[in-house]
Formats: sequence, C-alpha cells, structure tokens
Amino acid sequence: MDAVIEVAGVAKQFKIHHERHQTLKERLLHPRSGTTEVFDALRDVNFTVGEGETVGIMGHNGSGKSTLLKCICGVLKPSAGQIRLRGSLAALLELGAGFQPELSGRDNVYLYGSMLGLSRRMIESVFDDIVDFSELEHFIDTPVKFYSSGMYVRLAFAVAVNVAPEILVVDEVLAVGDERFQAKCLDRIRQFQREGRTILLVTHQADTVRAVCERAIVLDHGQQIADDSVVEALRIFRQRLHGDGGDRRAAASAVHITGVTTASGTFDVRRGEDLVFEVDVTSDHATTANLVTEVFTRSGLLVSRNDAQAALVELRPGTNKVQVEWRALPLLDGVYDVNIGLVEVSGGTVLAWLERGASVQVIYDGRASGVIEIESSVKP
Repeated sequence: MDAVIEVAGVAKQFKIHHERHQTLKERLLHPRSGTTEVFDALRDVNFTVGEGETVGIMGHNGSGKSTLLKCICGVLKPSAGQIRLRGSLAALLELGAGFQPELSGRDNVYLYGSMLGLSRRMIESVFDDIVDFSELEHFIDTPVKFYSSGMYVRLAFAVAVNVAPEILVVDEVLAVGDERFQAKCLDRIRQFQREGRTILLVTHQADTVRAVCERAIVLDHGQQIADDSVVEALRIFRQRLHGDGGDRRAAASAVHITGVTTASGTFDVRRGEDLVFEVDVTSDHATTANLVTEVFTRSGLLVSRNDAQAALVELRPGTNKVQVEWRALPLLDGVYDVNIGLVEVSGGTVLAWLERGASVQVIYDGRASGVIEIESSVKP
C-alpha cells in the first residue's frame, strides 16, 4: 500500500509571552521586561497513512490533535520533522475556517472552493450538489454571519466532500451538526471509503472511530502513545486518557478488569433467554464504582450502552467478582462484542476499561432480520 501521508519526527513549539508589551512606548521604555515560555504542542510524532485508509486521531483536549492536523494541512509549519503528502487534500479544520462572515453562503462557496484549488468553472459544475447536500437552499444568499454553528458545518462539509479530494481531513466539526446530518456525513465518508479515498478523522466519539476507522492514533500532551488497531487504541485512550490528568490516571491504574466468564464457559445464548456472566476485577483499595457495559455489532453499530448510575459496585481490596445479568435478551441472530468499564461515581473518571471483553453469540430461530425484533400487531 502506497503511503499518502508521511509524518516523520514532527514537533511543534509555540512561544507563550507573559506580561507582553501592549504599546510601542512600553517596548521602547522597557525593552527587556516580560518573559517568554516555550510550549511543546507536538513532540516526535511519526506515522504513515496508506492510500485508501481511514485513520482516527484521538486524545484529550490539549493533546495536540488539531495542531497536528494543521501541520498536515500546511496551516502551521512544524518546528522540526517533515510531512509529505501525495494527492489533493480538503480539510475541515475548525468551525467556519476560511469563511468570510460578511459574504453570503454562495460567495463563500466560491471562496472556499478556490482555497481548495478549484477554478470557478469547476465550482459552478458542483455548486448545485453543494447546496443540495448542505440543505441550505433558502439561506445560500444570506451572509454567513447570521448562520448557526450547524449551518456553518453543513456548508463547509458540503464543499469539502463535493470537490472530490483524494485526502479528506475532518477535525471534530461533525459534533456540531444535528444527528440526522451527522449520519448523512458519515454516509458520505463511507462512500469515500468505497471509492478508495484517504481519510483522517479527529473525534472524541469512540463509536465513530469504531464504526469507520481501520486504525487509530492516540496523542497525550503532544506525544504519540499509540498507533494501533481501533480496539487497542481505544483501550489505551479510555484507560489512560479519559480521566485527563496524571493523578486520575494513577488512580485508574489501581483497578483492573482481568476477565469475563460464564458458568457454562460459553457466551452462546438464545434470543429471549437470560445471560449471566461474571466480571473479574482487582483493586488495591476499597472503592465504589459504576459498571458500564456496551454492546456492538461486528460492524461497529452501537446496540446498547447501559446507564452507569444504575449499576453500583462496591469493590474490596484484592480480587472481586461482579455478577451481571441480562434478562430476556432481545437481540436477533449474530455475534455481538461487549465492552466493560468501571467508572468513578463522582467525576466520571474511567477506573478500568476492557474493550471486547466478551463476544456473545445469539441464536434465533425466527425469520426476522436486523438487530432486534419489534413485536407488532396488525388490525384490519
């Protein structure tokens, strides 16, 4: 697989000025006053993205995700290292980036398209498609300063995906739109995948990474700590970064989920039957936590995420066995992956997390298809 994006030893430093001069007079009278601090936003980041790959970039706020994408897109110049790109690139780096608020949506389409390297004739050829996708027909001649954040995203995404780039870079902006439009954008991303385009996706949403990405990169305070499969990267992200802080990560290391078992030794179950399993947990101190379970289809579709507040667990120092009972399982035939986590009662910090802690095989003898069966009756 040919490399489309190569990031080699990339670092980015910013200077933070304290007590900075506000006027020319202050600078002339006090030329040596004020202090400057060097902040390392990125340190020695290395990875490649192959042609047609979809790669997620994850990390807590301030981890360097957006800085990295801006370096990749040429908005920022790295302080060290090299970035090589092969192919045309369209980027949605931040809300409304490149838009001029006084101009109409129509004018901004032409402006944004020219920034992506399109001629006026090329923009005219896709203009109707852009407007249709954005669903802003009635507002396209309105100055964008009157647009809501969701309208900004619709227009920017519509331009980016309709110029047919070889590389698409998306930085968290999809979280601004409503759920229906997010689903529409994800459908277009999947179309891009089928067409063999390369996608870099920054998001805090683990479900999105699991559903569309082939692998993921995790950043922590400017350092790359993972470049692995989605399952492994999400495990590292949730176990080490979800708490966002060294003290919380230290606390998380004291609790571990070591296994998931059933009395029969199998996770095979018929639809409508109960499923009982035990979660093995070790802890070096007594604590109270909430047990979280997530159920996904093999394609990454979230089927269920339980309410953590409803599953309080008292952990003792040493080994603990926590019993979980799912009553009258409504799932249809298929294999479902189960994630299991322990979350602090106050603050929501993840104490321990196990991706794909179990795989449940549901057996169903009926003729319905899908994920669950909805019971219904028909009256003439």
